[in-house]
Parts: sequence; structure tokens; C-alpha cells
Amino acid sequence: MVFSNSTVTKEDVLRVLGTVQEPELHRDLVSLGMVEDLQVDGSRVSFTVVLTTPACPLKSEIEKEAREAVMAIPGVTEVQVKLGSRVRTGKQERVMIPKVRHVIAVGSGKGGVGKSTVSVGLALALAETGAKVGLLDSDIWGPNIPQMLGVQTPPRQVGEKLLPAISHGIRMISMGFFVDESTPIIWRGPMVGKMVEQLLTDVEWGELDYLVVDLPPGTGDASLTLAQSIPLSGLVVVVTPQEVAVADATKATSMFERLNVPILGIVENMSYFLCAHCGEKSYIFGQGGAQRMAEQHGAPLLGELPLDPEVRAGGDQGRPVLVAHPDSPVSEAFRKIAGQVAARVSVLSAKAERDGAVPSRV
Repeated sequence: MVFSNSTVTKEDVLRVLGTVQEPELHRDLVSLGMVEDLQVDGSRVSFTVVLTTPACPLKSEIEKEAREAVMAIPGVTEVQVKLGSRVRTGKQERVMIPKVRHVIAVGSGKGGVGKSTVSVGLALALAETGAKVGLLDSDIWGPNIPQMLGVQTPPRQVGEKLLPAISHGIRMISMGFFVDESTPIIWRGPMVGKMVEQLLTDVEWGELDYLVVDLPPGTGDASLTLAQSIPLSGLVVVVTPQEVAVADATKATSMFERLNVPILGIVENMSYFLCAHCGEKSYIFGQGGAQRMAEQHGAPLLGELPLDPEVRAGGDQGRPVLVAHPDSPVSEAFRKIAGQVAARVSVLSAKAERDGAVPSRV
């Protein structure tokens, strides 16, 4: 590689950074427009690498490779690399919620698999990285998110819009705010679909990097309305290991695939119970169901979450495990899942931007 004969120049720096690839997108930092604020002061170089998501799981690797590439330039003695982030939307129209960059649905084929727990954990883990995150509880029949986040104050109405409640930095809305917890919701399908639309459009979400949507179980009107109303960035499927749960989740996954919704990956919840005394894993609900499902659909297994009393207690008491026990193995597992989801969304967005594609609607 040819460098300037005398002093270090910006062109020299950009030339070497053009050889550093973003590991997920498989393109170099310069062509992706990720290098900003480049300054050269004699032998000292500083610049900012603007990541495609604050939850990038490979940020340390990118920083290290960029620093080493610039340090290899003759005459450079000091390199300062700052990391920033800007979540990119890709070429997608979201007329209903125009300030929301990505909508991530969390679904399952049946109830009782911990879908809401995963939705809360994913939203909190994304918010921890500095992303602007919203959480829509669209499980009309079982709206548990307010209790799980410990939110008791309902959202306020300003003009014709509702301001979402805020909990641990997350903007959140739920049907649970509008009905008494002991009152059953006895609605037919069209009413459910209409309510999901209202929860999307009648709420002033503001600017969000990610809106996580906790879907009701199955393949009913709420899920269908969401997939038809707005382009979804993808679906996270929650399943437990036993074959019955996998069979039901497979049906739900197939529905979203038919609607051209990308499958971001599979999360296996209640994978095992870890004995607090001996540390032995007990696979109470069987083993390997999520892995087989991931292979069947060509999607990654995002993580395996244990059956943990702290997770249950946190949900009941309104103190999620990432808040009550941030250093626990379960919290770290949620962070790894969030990083993989964010990375998958970035890759799909970059592909849509290159192809000029807009997710299909039916």
C-alpha cells in the first residue's frame, strides 16, 4: 500500500480503513460511511466509527482492527478511536409510525413459554446499550407487561395522542392500562385487530431505534394485523424444548414466513434448571427442540435461557432480572440475545437498502 512521502494525511487513513470490514455486513468501514470526524494532527490521528447499532456485539473487534490498521501507517504514533452509533432504517415506509426505525415482533405458537419475559428482557437489554426502545404489549387477552415492569401509572393523553408510560428507560403501552386486571376481555378477532392498530397509531412513540412488540400466542388477528399494517424488521420466536411447544411455534413461524417477515432467530426458554447446590443442569422439558427448529427454518438459535426463580420473582414483583440482578448469568444471556438480534436487523436493513426492497404486505 502506498502512503504519502512526508506527513500523514487523511487520504492515508481512509485508505487503510477501507481495508477494515464490518464483520456482519461484510463491507469496509469507509464504503459504509461509518468513519466520521477524522482528524490528523501531525502523528496523531482521531476518528469516530459510527456503528449500525449501539448493541453491536462485535464493537470491540471493529475498534481493535481499525486502530491497528491506522497504527500501521508510517509516521503515526497515536490513534484515538471513538465509537458512536446510528441505527439505519433501510428503504422501508412506516406511515403509521414514521419515527420508529425498526419493529421487532416476539411471538410463539402457544402461551406459557415465557414470550413476555423474553420481550421485556430483549427491550431492556437493547435500552442498556443506549438505543431508544419502545415496548408494545399487544397480547390483548393477557396483558402482563405493566406488572412485569412495575408500572402502575397509566399513560397520559395529550391532544389526540397517548404518551406511553416509561419504565427503566423504555416507552411502553399495554391494554393492561385500560382494563381492570380481574376483567376478562371477550372480543372477537376484528376487534382485536383494530385495537392493535390503535395501540400503534394513537400513541406518540417519538423517535425509536427499536419497537419490541409482544404478540399474543398463535396465529390470530393481532399477529396478522401487525404483519399487514407495517413492515416488520423481523420476528424473534420463543419456544420451550418440548416437542408440543416446538410444533406450535413452527406453525406461527411458518405464518410469518408466508408474510415475508424475516425470522431473526429462536430463543429457547426454560431450557434447563440449574441446581443452586451442586450446579448440575436438569433438562426438565427435554433437550434440543429449539436447535432442531432453528435448523429447520435456517435461523440462528439466539440463546438458551434457564428456568430461574429470580426471573419468575422479578416478573411478579415488577423488577425484571436485568434490573434486580444485572450481573446474573440470565441477564448476560439476555444481553447476548439482544446483540445478535440487533446485528441481524442491521444486516437485513443493509441488504434492503442495497436491493431497494420494501418488505411485502398481503
